[in-house]
Amino acid sequence: MKVHLIAIGGSAMHNMALALHEKGFKVTGSDDEINEPSKTRLNNAGILPSDIGWFADKITSDLDAVILGMHAREDNPELIKAKALNLKIYSYPEYIYEATKNKIRVVIGGSHGKTTITAMILHVLNFHKIDTDFLVGAQLEGFKTMVRLTNEAPIAVIEGDEYLASPIDRRPKFHLYKPNIAVLSGIAWDHINVFPTFENYVNQFEIFINLIEPNGSLIYCNEDSELKQLADKTGFINHLDKQSYSIPNHYIENGMTYIKTNLKDISLQIFGNHNLMNMNAARLVCQKLGLTDELFFDAIQSFTGAAKRLELVSKTDTFNFYKDFAHSPSKLKATTQAVKHQFENRRVIACMELHTFSSLNENFLAEYNGSMADADEAIVYFNPHTIAHKKLKEITIDQVLNYFNSPNLKVFTDSSELVNYLKLKSYHQSVLLMMSSGNFDGIDFKELSLQLHS
Repeated sequence: MKVHLIAIGGSAMHNMALALHEKGFKVTGSDDEINEPSKTRLNNAGILPSDIGWFADKITSDLDAVILGMHAREDNPELIKAKALNLKIYSYPEYIYEATKNKIRVVIGGSHGKTTITAMILHVLNFHKIDTDFLVGAQLEGFKTMVRLTNEAPIAVIEGDEYLASPIDRRPKFHLYKPNIAVLSGIAWDHINVFPTFENYVNQFEIFINLIEPNGSLIYCNEDSELKQLADKTGFINHLDKQSYSIPNHYIENGMTYIKTNLKDISLQIFGNHNLMNMNAARLVCQKLGLTDELFFDAIQSFTGAAKRLELVSKTDTFNFYKDFAHSPSKLKATTQAVKHQFENRRVIACMELHTFSSLNENFLAEYNGSMADADEAIVYFNPHTIAHKKLKEITIDQVLNYFNSPNLKVFTDSSELVNYLKLKSYHQSVLLMMSSGNFDGIDFKELSLQLHS
């Protein structure tokens, strides 16, 4: 098979390129920008494009497939050439389905927790040496890539993002996977540039449920009232088996979370109600795949989390520093609450970056009302240049203060000033939580942690 990837440098796309190369395909690709770690990983595999840019002459009639990344535009010269040659063009979710259509497909959807639930399932299956294909949105410990596609694996575990499939396919990605087993973790309005109303956003999840294979399974969080209502009224057309989950019975002792099971109390390396619910979702999926609870808990004890999901940067006896992907209001609230409950005798300094299209949109800011109220000190950072780059209306510090409506809130618009402020603080009996889908304009967390400890 000869496959060409347009926009090969993206996070998901370069991982797909590596997976197809590993499968023995002849892989080529193009992009107008390839950053790390994509550049080094593609180069090590011998499939890094020799030149940056788009080149129509790379598209030839002997290609078996062209895979189109979201980063490319509709007027991309390679895409135009592929259409002219009548080649088979896939978005990457379309290709994932094509490669897994004869497998048991487990698809994890929802506004939050997708990556963690997917990572938990993969950790358990890997622990018990169960061969599995996958697509996950973060680099996981023990896995070489974020995408694996083989001929042999009987199962495919797929993180089902609700964002658009490609520039020429405006369907949400998770509509294309047609799961046998589906998980929905919750519904909280996001991606307002694509789904301008909450009702429109919710409708995408209803469509997803109706695309589950006949006699398939829907596993959903009953702590989410919107999702529970949706699950109650759907799934009859395709005769779904529906199971709900919530927070398992647990307790916290000396900063460690324990799950109470029928056999014994199980210690975990993760914490927070949202993560405990994520764990229950993963447990129910593993049951469907034939694993007993005993086997599940044997494996989950060693799960440390997905990258940037409450990931520990550093710690001392009196200070913990975490980074997290949280950026939407629901994620921000859940993560801040989790840290406060886990370390109830410590001061929690929670810092988040407004980075996404939605979070930097004046019309969405009101959704953040009270989302950081559990922090002892809350800090919000945004870069006005990012707002200009996204061609959005300017927002002001006063607007952020007003919409977040949190006590002890400070706002910064310069990352160097933010770092200087953090370095001057005392962190005795404290937790620092840095949350963003970006990188605070290049703050090096490892370096920052060394400066905070000095």
